[in-house]
Amino acid sequence: MARRWVVAASVVGVAALVAGTAPAAVAGDRGPKVVGTATLPDISLGKFSNSLIRGSVDNDRKVDLGGIGSDIFPAGRSGEFWTVTDRGPNGQIKIDDVNRRTFPVPGFDPAIVKVKVDGKKLQVIDAIPITTRHGKPVTGLSNQESRDELPYNFDASTRLGINPNGLDTEGIVRANDGTFWLVDEYSPSLVHVSSRGQVLARYVPKGLNLKGADYPVIESLPAIFLTRKINRGFEGLAQLPGGDLVLALQSPLSNPTKKVGEASLNTRLLRFSPHRGKLTAEYAYQFDPVGVVDPGEDDTSELKISSIVAAGPETVLVEERTDNAARLQRVVLRPSGDILGSKWDDVATTPSYEADATGVPVLKKELFLDLNTVKGAPKKIEGVALLPHDTLVVINDNDFGMTDGPAAFDAEGNLVDSGIETTLATIRLR
Repeated sequence: MARRWVVAASVVGVAALVAGTAPAAVAGDRGPKVVGTATLPDISLGKFSNSLIRGSVDNDRKVDLGGIGSDIFPAGRSGEFWTVTDRGPNGQIKIDDVNRRTFPVPGFDPAIVKVKVDGKKLQVIDAIPITTRHGKPVTGLSNQESRDELPYNFDASTRLGINPNGLDTEGIVRANDGTFWLVDEYSPSLVHVSSRGQVLARYVPKGLNLKGADYPVIESLPAIFLTRKINRGFEGLAQLPGGDLVLALQSPLSNPTKKVGEASLNTRLLRFSPHRGKLTAEYAYQFDPVGVVDPGEDDTSELKISSIVAAGPETVLVEERTDNAARLQRVVLRPSGDILGSKWDDVATTPSYEADATGVPVLKKELFLDLNTVKGAPKKIEGVALLPHDTLVVINDNDFGMTDGPAAFDAEGNLVDSGIETTLATIRLR
């Protein structure tokens, strides 16, 4: 009952605000304001991981727990939230003019982490490792050689093995029955997880042909999602008051080519019914030009959707961002915008939706909040939650303190930390 109240109260508490004047338009002292920040203290990644799965990490290379800002969801008590890590510390090092994806702590297992705001400190009060049907860690390693970046060790000198169980987890919501729903960037996929972290089912695009996973893999998403950009699968996930889930594709599909996808502003949302166990709708969503989202950026491929959050029975807030800027758009999901099973799901359609949105029923949107104007909001926001009393909570992904390139690690193979911390900010909207 308490969890049901949290979702309903969040929607009711901001219903008038979401439906009315956006806080971005409110001037003076009554405008959006950060009223509190809480930072995750340094926690050894090895100690954290081994407390969940004994012996999973033998050398954490002095990396601290991070990445929990991949998403955030209210946990039922004031100041408490469910968060989720991504696949773990990773970076890129160029070898012979080709970028290699590094996994400096390959034994790391993605985890659901419950946190509590304790003054200026973000306290970890619970953690659940994500495991296979037989209780083994899923890990964050790449799934398929043909579709994913090949994994390498910390200095990109040694190839690591792939793992069909691996998940690059992002969005998180908790259902009324205590189970969790997550989204993943690899397939891309929607993942149902038990209250203890066991993967119950992974919903993937038709034709993925993932072999060897130790949990049920269900090919039920449109096959066109197989053209997702590498490392840009599903990232946002919202739970509507009625229980339906809304998934956001982080970036436009590489459809029909990578070049088209890099230049495109056209991405997609999916609607999934847990009760029916299947997709019920698909929507066309269009980014604002990159210079509008981030006046300091001119590369369209830097645009991403990292979070979506329910703000009414059929309304969501969609976060458009770059690494340095973020804005929330209000969108109403109308039946007239449903493109599921249409020609826009056919890779043979020319021009593709990604190349040209002419004639496509793109969702209408309205700016709700320009987070760039909120002093004290963190950069690289990947988690957003609405709370009662016109309050918004955001959290950043600090990438475990990782940076790209060989300078990310010292001569002893230990991390040279970026100094970026995981920070949760509470924003009063009025």
